[in-house]
Amino acid sequence: MDSQTAVAPHLTHDPSTAGRLKPDSLGVLGILFFVLSAQAPLTGIAGAVPIAIAVGNGAGAPAAYVAAGVVVLLFSIGFVAMGRHVVDAGAFYTYIGRGLGRSTGSGSAGVALFAYCAVQAAMYGLYGATVSGLVEHYTGVHVAWWIWTLVTMVVVQILGAAGIEMGAKVLAVFVLAEFSILLAFALVTLVKGGGPEGLGFGDSFSPGAALQGAPGVALMFAVASMFGFEATAIYGEEAREPKRTVPRATYLSVAVITCFFAFTSWMLVSAHGASAATDEAGKALASGDATAFVFAPVTAQFGAWAGDVLPVLLATSLFAGILAFHNSANRYLFSLGREGLLPRGLTALNRRHSPWAAGIVQTVIAAALVLPFAVLGKDPVLTLFSWFSGVAVLGIMLLYFLTSVSVVVFFRRTGADTRIWNTLVAPVLGALGIAGAIWLIMANFTTLIGGDRATAVWLQLTVPAVLVLGLVTARLTRHRHSTPA
Repeated sequence: MDSQTAVAPHLTHDPSTAGRLKPDSLGVLGILFFVLSAQAPLTGIAGAVPIAIAVGNGAGAPAAYVAAGVVVLLFSIGFVAMGRHVVDAGAFYTYIGRGLGRSTGSGSAGVALFAYCAVQAAMYGLYGATVSGLVEHYTGVHVAWWIWTLVTMVVVQILGAAGIEMGAKVLAVFVLAEFSILLAFALVTLVKGGGPEGLGFGDSFSPGAALQGAPGVALMFAVASMFGFEATAIYGEEAREPKRTVPRATYLSVAVITCFFAFTSWMLVSAHGASAATDEAGKALASGDATAFVFAPVTAQFGAWAGDVLPVLLATSLFAGILAFHNSANRYLFSLGREGLLPRGLTALNRRHSPWAAGIVQTVIAAALVLPFAVLGKDPVLTLFSWFSGVAVLGIMLLYFLTSVSVVVFFRRTGADTRIWNTLVAPVLGALGIAGAIWLIMANFTTLIGGDRATAVWLQLTVPAVLVLGLVTARLTRHRHSTPA
């Protein structure tokens, strides 16, 4: 019995009896596409950047993405170190359980599952509204947003059951399309020397620019845009040489996401002009269409065709994110079933080694989260999208913090990795940065969800409530883990 098994026997399992996801299915690029799909790059740029500029620190918003990238990089160092010793589709809760105990790990499992299902439901709301608007614009036929959402749930379920390789191929097409047009715009703007006031590097990245206005709000949205990179570990069981592939995919994901958001947001500020960017972002928000801040300069750069293509790419961006989070959530359900925290039936695999039973349950959960908003006639963007995305970000930030603490505790106790920087200094710095991000999110939660204070308080309380529910579940199911499964 190795040191890891001795420390936490309750977190081990016998693959021969519990079932395994299909090994050797994903390489570095395959995992990267799943991560970037979860980011929904066009959604993040068109939705978050205008708010970060208008409500946050104006032209200095690109610096916030760099700062967020540094915090996430510090976190990922410890995250990767743990991943070299623990390979499991449960990622967060397995990592946290190894360091902080089974009960805390089980509580975090509930938070992780809740966060992934919540963010997917949020994206369904924006997706349904976007597709409904597109269809009505081009055909004149109005079909309710929730009908498009339900149809898409069926498609996502089919693709999820078709196997991880099929999902990776579909996502690759969508991700490359949205990345290409935004990156092309940014590069052309850079080569042309920027907008009316030039490139304005100092206007976006100098200390004075970064700290102007409300930098905490901008940092909050920047950190929220990083949400999803941790999926690298979720696919470790299906990766080729996971101890090499997952670390590479993680670091590459953090680097690509940080550089993409910082560079693209900088070029957007430059295209409008640093002195006018805040006002232009504010006007876009006031009009009810924040995407105008992004779509207008891209259309001006490439022509009217870009204005027709971008809304379609926004829809495919959301679809890619929905599929990515479906795959993440059903793997959590699969892993929880394998550990005995949920019914064992969730471990059922089809001929493609996909967790089809967990996928069906995840789709049912998505429908249960979305349909009440449809029945009550709520705006899918102002309520479903805004509320659930805020809750999901808060939940994932809590998991980042607990994981960083668990990394420090695990390696101090086991001595499995004696590298001080990787297992102590970086995780501690990452935990401090994430704690600061959580404070900012809590302090500005009303802004994040675009709602009122009472709604914000109730939504924030759901995260600790789910954590406590997970802890209670762990206590009630303790007898199932008295010996390794």
